[in-house]
Amino acid sequence: MAQRHRGRVYSGPSASARLGDNGSHARRTAQEAVVTLDPHRSTQNAPVWIAEAGGHHAVLAFAGTLDSHALQVLEELVMDPRLREPTDWTLEMSGLENIDLASAYALMRAVTRAPEPVSLTVRGARPAVHRVLRQAGLDTVVTYAE
Repeated sequence: MAQRHRGRVYSGPSASARLGDNGSHARRTAQEAVVTLDPHRSTQNAPVWIAEAGGHHAVLAFAGTLDSHALQVLEELVMDPRLREPTDWTLEMSGLENIDLASAYALMRAVTRAPEPVSLTVRGARPAVHRVLRQAGLDTVVTYAE
């Protein structure tokens, strides 16, 4: 049975044992739980979340640092079912302080491998973030807005 704890879904036979009655993490067992993002709830604790998605437009908001520690969150988020229909994505990066090259490449893959062509607008990127996006080749597929 799947259980929710702090915006994450834990599933598998050992999820109850790990979460415990009070929600605290007990020691891990031999069986690992599957941890995924809750597709129906955005969390501001993550460095990236879906701020808006509907019709043909979606807004992904970024904050803090997007690096190798957050790469899995980003890769899961761009596969979110709410992003299948929108063909116009806005990346709101005014709150993003830093992004590493691996995360920039993950954004590039998401856009270039989408089933339908995606129009991408980056809004509010700091100069350091803009440099990394350019190094990853995103300049070929994005429009920048202030």
